[in-house]
Parts: sequence; C-alpha cells; structure tokens
Amino acid sequence: MEKIKPRTLSGFMELLPKQQMQMERMMETLRSTYALYGFTPLDTPAIEASEVLLAKGGGETEKQIYRFEKGDADLSLRFDLTVPLAKYVALHAGELSFPFRRYQIGKVYRGERTQRGRFREFYQADIDIIGDGSLDIINEAEIPSIIYHTFRKMGLQHFCIRVNNRKILSGFFRILGISEHAEEILRTIDKLEKIGVEKVRALLCDAGLCAEDADAVIAFVGTEKTDEALLAFLQSHTGKDALYDRGVEELCTVVRYLDAFGVPRDHFKVDLTIARGLDYYTGTVYETMLTEYPQIGSVCSGGRYDSLCEYYTDRALPGVGISIGLTRLFYVLGEQGLLNDAMLTAPADVLILPMTDDPAPAISAATALRAEGIRCQIHTEKKKLKAKLSYADRLGIPFAMFLGEDEIAAGQATLKDLQSSEQVTASPAALCAKIKESLAARLRVPPIEER
Repeated sequence: MEKIKPRTLSGFMELLPKQQMQMERMMETLRSTYALYGFTPLDTPAIEASEVLLAKGGGETEKQIYRFEKGDADLSLRFDLTVPLAKYVALHAGELSFPFRRYQIGKVYRGERTQRGRFREFYQADIDIIGDGSLDIINEAEIPSIIYHTFRKMGLQHFCIRVNNRKILSGFFRILGISEHAEEILRTIDKLEKIGVEKVRALLCDAGLCAEDADAVIAFVGTEKTDEALLAFLQSHTGKDALYDRGVEELCTVVRYLDAFGVPRDHFKVDLTIARGLDYYTGTVYETMLTEYPQIGSVCSGGRYDSLCEYYTDRALPGVGISIGLTRLFYVLGEQGLLNDAMLTAPADVLILPMTDDPAPAISAATALRAEGIRCQIHTEKKKLKAKLSYADRLGIPFAMFLGEDEIAAGQATLKDLQSSEQVTASPAALCAKIKESLAARLRVPPIEER
C-alpha cells in the first residue's frame, strides 16, 4: 500500500508534548485569573449558520471566513468568539443574570494569508461583560486591568495596553464632514502601524477623501503627547460635536479608572491610532503590544460594542470585551526564547519503577500518590533500568520511585530526584510530603520568563 506523506496544513499549528504543556499552563493561568474576577466559562459551537456570523456583513471579515454547504445548510466556521457570544446572549437572555460575565478559550478560523506568527486556526482567550439595557463605563476600564494582571501573572513584564475611543474618531470625521466614509477610514487607520503614513494617505484618498482631509485625519490620530497632555488637547476641541464630546469624556473616565484598578502608567497609553478593524466596535477600543518586540504587532485587543446583539434581538444588550490571540502570543514567545524552560512540563511527577515480577505494590503506591494529587506513571515495559531512567529524563519527570523486594518488605520505597540525583528511602507518607514540597516550588514558576 502506498503511504500518504503526513503533513500539517499551512497556517495550522501542532505542538510537541513539552510545548503543549507550556501552552496548557498559559491556559490554566488565564482560567484561574479570569475566575478571580467572577467570569463564568462558556463554550460556543465552532460552526454556526452563515447568516448568524455574517449578520453585520461586509468588511475584512467576510473575505476571511471559511464558508461551506452541508446539504441545504449554509454554514461557516467562527472567525472570532465575540459574534457567537452575541448570538448566545440574545438566544438565552431570559435565562441569564446580567451583567453577564463570561470567559472562553477556543479555536477560531480565518482564511487569511499565512505569515510569521499568523495562523488560520488559532486559539483566542476572551473575556466579555454584557449588560441588559445599559453597561456602566467602569467595565471598560476593568477589562484591560484584568489583562494587565493576567499578563503579569503569566510572567510578562514589558507590555503596553493602548487605549482609544471610536466615538472620538467618528465625531472628528463628522466635524470634517467626511462621516460617510467613517468605516473605511477606521479600517484604514488601523493599518497605519503596519503599512506606514504614505500608504494610509493613498488608501484614504482612494476611499474618497480629498488630500486635505486625509492629511487632517493622519495629523489628528498621529498626535504625540503624554496622556495628560493628549487628553487636555482632546478636551480643548470639545463643543463642536456631541459624539466627539462623549468619546472624550468616556476616554478620560476610563483612564481615571485604570489608575484606580492599579494599572501602572507605564503599562497603558492613550493612542488615537487605535481604531480596530472589525466593524462592531462603538466606544472604547484596546490593543496590547509587547514593548520589547513592537514588530510583532498586537497580541491582545478588544473594545466596547453596543449594537452587536441588535442583529439577533430587539433587546438592548451592550457589551465590552477583550481577546488574547493566544496561539500568536505563544508562537512569538517561543520564537523569542521567552517560554520558561524551568517550568514543569512533564506529564507526570513520579515515574514508578517496579523491581519485582509482581506489579501490585507499584500499583498500590501509584494509587496512594494519586489520591494525594501527585501525577504518576508506572513503567512496566521489559527494558533495562537505564532506558527507563532515560525515558523519565526525556519527558522531564522529576522523580523516580523504586519498589524492590527489600523496600516492599519494610513498607518503604526509594525516591530519586532525577535532577539532583539525591536518593532517599522512607515510608510512602514521608516521600509524599517530600514530593509535594518540591513540586510546590516548581509550580510557582510562571510560564513566561522575560529577561
């Protein structure tokens, strides 16, 4: 039989066991941190009716979506986790308690051009807060503050959450008299960092702006000042448009609350270039950059959306959320050598090695350790001891436990620390305490080690 050459599709990531364990630790950190803030886990289907995902239609989204037919059904793979959330909340609004706070870590799919750090299948890690009728602006500050604390808990130190408000930009376009081009301008501004000023100017002119208006837009969003000076600059231009004025007020409020939530000023910045390319954002928007690696682009983004649920219900369900591009972040960290090799990535804490023909004592020992929350493997293959220890070493298993005739007769076992080669023979209870003490220190190691 002719063999099929195995391959992984372009834009899809497969990890080896050690890297997968590192990814899982990042996910565990996210889940535990989100839970601290009162978010409930949620899992929505990967496939939705196309009319659900494309309710708003148009823009870059429709170009990137994976769409197919199955029988009479027009189906699509989800391109993010926010639109399915909006459907979910609209569908179950009568059964949910508001404000509804959820987190979700799941795969999404975008048929975009693959490039370094960009994938077609990737994990997003989202948090969102949905209100019923209204949603207090304090939530727009709490969301990025959670990202700050989450990133720090994962071990990241050098990052900056950039904040803006779409109402400011939309109001400014109204002042210039170019609001009919607002959505196209916002999508173009969002590319400013990637393609540069001249290409953005050309695209703005292609979208219907005159050269003078294009220059005015670029000059406005490119205003470089400290946060305090920039906010003062924005406030000095109020009184010309109500939407602009509301956006400035909201941005000032978010900045004030970010301070109250304990986010240091060197970890967030007001940036008028942040527009977000997706169509559904209506207020505060965020993008998070790794300051040591600006070439990587945003690794976490989101914002306020007041109208997304309107495509599914007449009930007003405004929301705010943020999403970590987890696969992208993991790839970038690995590429830069920032994944912490000191982190415990082994699939087990102890490799139990029976030294007699009867494996029953080893099984009993493994059962007792597992009851104490210690992960175990029993190695019963007919191989030499050196090969078994080599197996443990390759997997990074920190301990080996030997059960020979003498140990079994004395009700003891021998435990070897495979890193230090220290070896001790004692009762299972004493060995269990020693293992737990060692593991506690190793589990405190964050998944990311920034230098």
